[in-house]
Order: sequence, then C-alpha cells, then structure tokens
Amino acid sequence: MKYDVIVVGSGPGGYVTAIRASQLGFKTAVVEKENLGGVCLNWGCIPTKALIKSANVFEYIQHANDYGIEVEKATPNFSAIVNRSRDVAGGMSKGVQFLMKKNKIDVIEGVGKLKAGKKVDVTDAEGKVSEYSADHIIIATGARSRELPNLPLDGEKVFGYRKAMTLEKLPKKMIIVGSGAIGIEFAYVYNALGTEVTVVEFLPTIVPLEDEEVSKQLGRSLKKQGIKIMTNSSVEKVDISGKGVKATVKTKRGEEIIEADVVLSAVGITSNIENIGLEDVGIVTDKGKVLVNDFYETNIPGYYAIGDLIPGPALAHVASAEGITCIEKIKGMDVETIDYSNIPGCTYCSPEVASVGMTEKAAKEAGYEVKVGKFPFSASGKASAAGAKEGFVKLIFDAKYGELLGGHMIGANVTEMVAELVAVRKLETTGHEIIKAIHPHPTMSEAIMEAAAAAYGEVIHI
Repeated sequence: MKYDVIVVGSGPGGYVTAIRASQLGFKTAVVEKENLGGVCLNWGCIPTKALIKSANVFEYIQHANDYGIEVEKATPNFSAIVNRSRDVAGGMSKGVQFLMKKNKIDVIEGVGKLKAGKKVDVTDAEGKVSEYSADHIIIATGARSRELPNLPLDGEKVFGYRKAMTLEKLPKKMIIVGSGAIGIEFAYVYNALGTEVTVVEFLPTIVPLEDEEVSKQLGRSLKKQGIKIMTNSSVEKVDISGKGVKATVKTKRGEEIIEADVVLSAVGITSNIENIGLEDVGIVTDKGKVLVNDFYETNIPGYYAIGDLIPGPALAHVASAEGITCIEKIKGMDVETIDYSNIPGCTYCSPEVASVGMTEKAAKEAGYEVKVGKFPFSASGKASAAGAKEGFVKLIFDAKYGELLGGHMIGANVTEMVAELVAVRKLETTGHEIIKAIHPHPTMSEAIMEAAAAAYGEVIHI
C-alpha cells in the first residue's frame, strides 16, 4: 500500500505526528509492534503518575490528623494499586485507538523495518511480512531502559522501570540505582507505600540536572521521608544467588554491601535503533542516536526521525513537538525550529520538582550578570493552608535586560506551574512585567510573582 506518510512507532512522538499529518491532509499510517501510545502511555509517563497518585492518597490518609480528620489505620493494597495503574494506561491506549479512527489513520500492527526507496516492511504476529511505501517515513521508535555492564537485568531481582510498575508484591527493601526523574519517582512511590528504599547516585547530587539548591532541598525532603540517599556512589556488582540481592556499593569511604529484595536500575535509556533497517537505508547514526537536521530529516531524503532516537531531551512533550514541527515543515508551512533551551522538565515525587532554562551556575558560567529571586512556600498562604510548606520558587534574571534565564521550583503542584515560566520565556517577558502581572491570591502560583519581586528588591511577603 502507498501512503503520503508512514510513522514507525506510536508513542507520544509517533501518534501525535500521525494525527497532525492527517489534519494536514496526508494519507497516513502508523506502524506499532505492541500498544498504541508507546512506552510513555503504557509503561512510563501515565501509569507512573497513577502509582504516584495512589502513594499521595495513602500519605494524605496517614496525615489526616494534621487536618483535623480522624481515620482508622490504612493499609496499601499493592496489587490493587498496580491494577489501577494498568487500568489507567489501558484506558489511555483505547483513547489513542479512538483518535486513530477519528483521524482516519491506518494502524499497521507488527514490527517495522525500513527499506531503501521509501518503503517499510512490517512483520505481523504470525510472521507474515507486508511491504508499505510512502513519500515520507518518520521514525519514532523510542527508547528502553539502559543496561549497565556491571548491572545486568534479569527481570526478577534486577529490573528496569517496566517491571517496577507490575511487581506482584511490595518489596520490603529496594535499591534504586540512579536519581534522575525515573529513579526518584519510584523511590517516592515505594517509600510512601512502606518499602525501605536506598537510592545510589554516582554524581554529587540527586536529580543532577536541576539547580543545586533544588537538588539539596529535595535531598533533605526525601531523607526526612525515610529514603536513604547515597551520592558519589556506584553499584559495582550485584549478587543475586541468594534469596534477595547483595549490592556492592563503592563510596568515598570504601565499599559497602547493601542487602535488599530487589534492585531497580534507573540509569537512563537507550534508543531503539537496532534492527529497524537504518543500515539498509544508509541512515547515519552517532553515539546511538540518529542524526537529523533542524527539521528532523535524516541524511537520506524522505526519512525523518524524532523523539528519543535523536540527540536532545528524551521527554514525551519534546517528541510531540518535534513530530508536529517535522510534519508541518513537510507540508511546506512556515515553521519555527524548536528552542531547546526552553524545554520544561518535571519530576513527580513529593515535593514535586519543575524547571526550565538555565541553572544559576550555568547562567554565571555563560557570562551573565544575574539577579536571583527566591520565594519560600513557607511564606505562602495557600501552601500553609494546604499543609505543603516545603520548597520554593527560584528565578534567575539577566541583570542587564531583565530576561528570565531560568526558573526552578520545588514544592506541591509546581509541575502545573512551570508552564507559566515557559510562556514567559517564549514571549521574552521581563522580570518587571512578571511582577506587574497580577497573580490570584491565595495560590501557589503567586510565588512566581513574589520570586520575581525578590530578585528586584520589591518582595512583599518575606
């Protein structure tokens, strides 16, 4: 069959690209080997947030007395929590199925492999191979858990994020290797539900991409919750021969043996570029990534790549934006390139972490003279009323022009607040304009206005 556009992979990059292609009048097909929605919807972004919500609710109940409510002792039903998470993911996947039908997009089930001449072979579950062709082929095959040589995944005692969402029972003790968003979110969930959690991070701070003050505050908050955090440390080997696991952890003080039931490896991801025909077509890769131009075209005309396959942030919202940009450029529209300096990042633990733009350290290293404003949630009326006084908003401005160089937040609901900072940076809004934009009271979001005011010596409430 001949199409205008074939998208290989139906994650948040692939299915969004396909829908936009259909909107623009292209005859479109999506090739998917497993479930519509990809890892993000089925095994990542969405089901993890369902697990986190269950952990939130359990925490609320445990602290009900703080709000004047008496509750009998609550117990987490782990299998029910996992089932709810799977149901949420399943419902979202059905939603994508509906969107495919609504937009008249053909869903081709099977494993796709690129061929020269703008063709794709698809092998279905029975092993039958069918050939499809298109004027434009967009590769969006995503990524999977990265595996370290000294930390092989056996899928039972040592595993990645996918297994961590479907464990049959709640482990008593868990070691999490890596403290990026995936590792920290799982650390929060399992600790909140009663697992004894140890996080091992090779670098000096957890969530190492975040501003140092945010990393330190999160470390304090998680330790207060009972999570053990080991920075400047690495898991050298794991012995799985016994009932549980014994991890040899190298620290500044020497080696330490930590015993646990399981180990979750959260040390990043690896792009799915193997066995999809890149070599057959002649598409160039480097360091495990497909190389593309500013509008996601590979070195071979008619073949494009988006999302976790290419250099840049491996985030669902980035993949979606790349796919839309790619297909609109194919259509011949006047399209802006994506500003990768203005991509928000979120970590959905408790307290939440959200940021966009430069850290204070990066801004200074780039030669900017900066004005920095911080507003603690301990001074926020809404945060006090909600019993969520941990954290702060920190804004970094260019002292010369008032441009917001970066925004960093830790606290309740900050992942919902960061979009304001993305819009502010996109619109080149100045610090004084943020101060003069009247924010509603009482809200968590007015801390953004207060932090801007703090940078310019005009803060009212601290």
